[in-house]
Amino acid sequence: MTRPGQLPDISDDAAVGERSEAPGGRRSGELTARELLRWAWRQLTSMRTALVLLLLLALASVPGSVIPQSGVDSLGVSQWQDDHPKLTPVYERLGLFDVYSSPWFAAIYLLLMVSLVGCILPRLAVYWRAMCAQPPAAPRNLTRLPDSASYLTDEAPEVVLARARGILRGHRLRDGERADAVSAERGHLREAGNLLFHLSLIIVLVGFAMGSMLGYKGGVIVVVGKDYGFTNTLNQYDDFDPGSLFRADDLDPFTFNIADFNVEWLMDGPRQGMARGFESTLDYCQKCDGTDDRTYDLKVNHPLDIGGTEVFLIGHGYAPVITIRDGEGNIAYSGPTVFLPENQTFFSFGVVKAPTAKPQQIGLDGVFYPTFILDDRGNPATLMGQANNPLISMLVHTGDLNLDAGPQSVYYLDKSKTQQVMTPGEREKPLRLDLSLGESATLPDGLGTVSFDGVERWNKLQISQSPGKRIALAGVVLALLGLLGSLFIRPRRVWVRARRTDDGTLVEVAALDRSGGGDTAAVVTELVAALRGPDDTKDQP
Repeated sequence: MTRPGQLPDISDDAAVGERSEAPGGRRSGELTARELLRWAWRQLTSMRTALVLLLLLALASVPGSVIPQSGVDSLGVSQWQDDHPKLTPVYERLGLFDVYSSPWFAAIYLLLMVSLVGCILPRLAVYWRAMCAQPPAAPRNLTRLPDSASYLTDEAPEVVLARARGILRGHRLRDGERADAVSAERGHLREAGNLLFHLSLIIVLVGFAMGSMLGYKGGVIVVVGKDYGFTNTLNQYDDFDPGSLFRADDLDPFTFNIADFNVEWLMDGPRQGMARGFESTLDYCQKCDGTDDRTYDLKVNHPLDIGGTEVFLIGHGYAPVITIRDGEGNIAYSGPTVFLPENQTFFSFGVVKAPTAKPQQIGLDGVFYPTFILDDRGNPATLMGQANNPLISMLVHTGDLNLDAGPQSVYYLDKSKTQQVMTPGEREKPLRLDLSLGESATLPDGLGTVSFDGVERWNKLQISQSPGKRIALAGVVLALLGLLGSLFIRPRRVWVRARRTDDGTLVEVAALDRSGGGDTAAVVTELVAALRGPDDTKDQP
């Protein structure tokens, strides 16, 4: 017990518990579930959090631009994984090969959307009220404002105020103003600019969300020539990345082939032998009944728009025409084979598979030199991308190509069940076929022959459908207009008061720039000059 006037012992737990107990059975300082949710909502919908999430979204998009994405460039992903075997498991766990479909990217996007909506909608109401509000009433002492002036005149106050209303006709005037003053405002559309800018951010996000959910992006390599082409069906794509709500029925029906392909090569300078520009001539149709056949010159950054689908030209390369005859003399493989370039001189690699060859399946893998030369050390190299002296150099494998194990990339040769063919008489030296255009080689042990018959060209095309792109574009345009309005429209308020005095009518004029930095002194001077007129020469008080 404590005596009167004595403080309780702080070590008494019961006393401490009684003092810290808040109404409702909770300790003081603790938040209820409702208060905690309100606090979390305020943090999420603050402008600072929205800016942080916007920065995080930009940073999260960087891996998607640097690292090959499985939905768009599956071959690039495979090559990257082969080159970085230690990093591959880490990247796969983090979802870096499919960034835009990963849960963490979706979480950032959704949090940003919620933050912007919760942050902007209350501000929209504030901006709307500010835009619709009347100019404030004239202050009691106008001469205390930074930019003000006054003068005496013999005219009646009513005449001065009527003239002021006429001069300020382009301004918004206050209704119900008292008889001795006029309040005017200009630049109230600045609030409309703020309103439009914040609203357009939501429009942009909605447009991007529509494109990612309802659209798709795919890639395909098409060999140049009227004998080859593309029909817009799922099984024709090499890579296909659909949106979460996309359906196969949403594909626009069309067919095209690449009738011609032209490349402009650099013939001199440090970049000699590289392609400076290229252009494809596409023959396409939608109904394909002979009534809607059209031609389009496809260039980089000049896509073909078919309905709601766009076709982009993003790359090109060579497809050597290779023929394999098996040991029985039958053609086991023949046609152009796409080789993928590894550098700007179009030094390329590729794979040829002949699963029907007898007595054994045959697989070739190797490289293609558009303009073959031997460098100073006698090593094979390619001088330029133009096919002036084409040559293929390939290794031969026989056995089971393991095609029954499941889907297999046409650019990958499974060697797990094959044997490499060696040079006759030199069992330690792999057989390498070096064939110039028009040459052929006979394989040992009666396996057959391989011939290099020609060179075709191919184009890498990106085909995409983005339903929300026009909405996003409209949002960007509106955001720019709103930003320009909020930056260059200067809201100014002007007041004119006229009242009787013993010496005449005292006219007070003042102006205020709400945006800061504006020269309102000139506005006051011009307004005083317009109010006084050329005949009013009475001195200022």
